[in-house]
Amino acid sequence: MTSLVSMYVPKTWIFTFVTIEDGVGTVGITDFAQSELGDVVYVDLPEVGATVSKKETFGVVESVKAASDVYSPVSGEVVAVNEELADNPALVNSSPFEDGWMMKVKLSEPSETDSLLDASAYKAHCEADH
Repeated sequence: MTSLVSMYVPKTWIFTFVTIEDGVGTVGITDFAQSELGDVVYVDLPEVGATVSKKETFGVVESVKAASDVYSPVSGEVVAVNEELADNPALVNSSPFEDGWMMKVKLSEPSETDSLLDASAYKAHCEADH
């Protein structure tokens, strides 16, 4: 299993992660991103079967502070979404990497992950900028 972080953030500080196992990426927002957002009150996710593209919006996270677009770190077909977030969006805050994941994507371009940061590089970036 490989965990990577996307740094593509055109207008906001919403960072996404992807954990890859057997060609399927589990995508969500990072712990740093959820802490910047504050209490998440709503999550809008794509439909299963939809196609997502790297650096393109796949959903929206609304918090008590703001609504923010969420960008996909990879391209492919959505094979699952976290339906628990409809009733309990706060899982994004309490467990972003485990229970608060947003979607699972069957990767169409595995080489896209080459440009993503690993966890230690991402942590160093967050510490340097904030």
